[in-house]
Amino acid sequence: MPKYLIEASYNADGVRGIQSGGGSARRDAVSKALQGAGGSVESFHFGFGDSDAYVIVEAPDNVTAAAVTLAVNATGVVRAKTVVLLTPEEVDAAAKQSVSYTPPGG
Repeated sequence: MPKYLIEASYNADGVRGIQSGGGSARRDAVSKALQGAGGSVESFHFGFGDSDAYVIVEAPDNVTAAAVTLAVNATGVVRAKTVVLLTPEEVDAAAKQSVSYTPPGG
C-alpha cells in the first residue's frame, strides 16, 4: 500500500484541543480516520518548527490520501500537507525510464 507523509500545523483552536485532549487522543483520531478510509497510521510524532505533527500513513491510493487531507483541512483548526513517499525500488524504476524533456530556454 502506498505511503504518505502528512505534515500538520495547528492553529490556536487546534492547540487548545490538543491541550485538553492530549497527544495520544489526536493520534487515535487520525488512526480512526485512516482506518475508516481503508488505510492505517504507521507512525505519529509531534515536533517543533514549521509543522506541529508528522504522520506517516498508508492509504489505498492518492485519491484516498487526498480525501483524508481535505477532510482534515476542512475543519479549519489544522493545516495538513501530504507528501507522496516513494520506495527505493520505485525510484530505481523511475531512474530507468527514458523521458524527453526540454528545459526552459532550451
